[in-house]
Amino acid sequence: MSEDPRISSPAALRNRDPILAVLRRHLPPAGLLLEIASGGGEHAVHFAAHLPGWTVQPTDPTPEARASLAARLAETGLPNLRPPLALDVRAPDWPVTRADAVLCVNMIHIAPWAATPALMAGAARCLPPGAPLLLYGPYRRGGAHTAPGNAAFDESLRQRDPEWGVRDLEAVTAAAVAAGFRPGPVEEMPANNLMPLFHRAG
Repeated sequence: MSEDPRISSPAALRNRDPILAVLRRHLPPAGLLLEIASGGGEHAVHFAAHLPGWTVQPTDPTPEARASLAARLAETGLPNLRPPLALDVRAPDWPVTRADAVLCVNMIHIAPWAATPALMAGAARCLPPGAPLLLYGPYRRGGAHTAPGNAAFDESLRQRDPEWGVRDLEAVTAAAVAAGFRPGPVEEMPANNLMPLFHRAG
């Protein structure tokens, strides 16, 4: 019997409903949602199931995550969930050239800093003026962690890879502005996470 390719994340199961609530508040009724670094696909399935006006395009750079996404697509049969695409934010050309919103959950702190401005630049290429970019995860504010647990998490990330770590919200905002985005609201999320929103300028 072949091994089940589906990857499950307890964090994804915990945060999918709070993230969905933010999407419902800030997205228009319909469009194409490009999800960056989709992981095992639990978010993509959940959002496609609960946002029927939206087509969800999941992406991930790793074959294991894309296999999990493909298995979940086959399992659910959701008509508005597209097959996963290979996408590395650092690539100069993305396989998706047009979207109505871009969502990235829990990637910025588990990647080298160079991935953040690359994410902003790629999102700016695909989004029309006024369209949203939403970035969920832990952040520091004013150079300080928002909770002791985030400080410990940051230390563990840097031990795993010195290029990883919880980022300063101000630095992420500056990178977004440099790529052509206007800062929007910062949503307070469970487990000491934040979800800053940006809108494509122009």
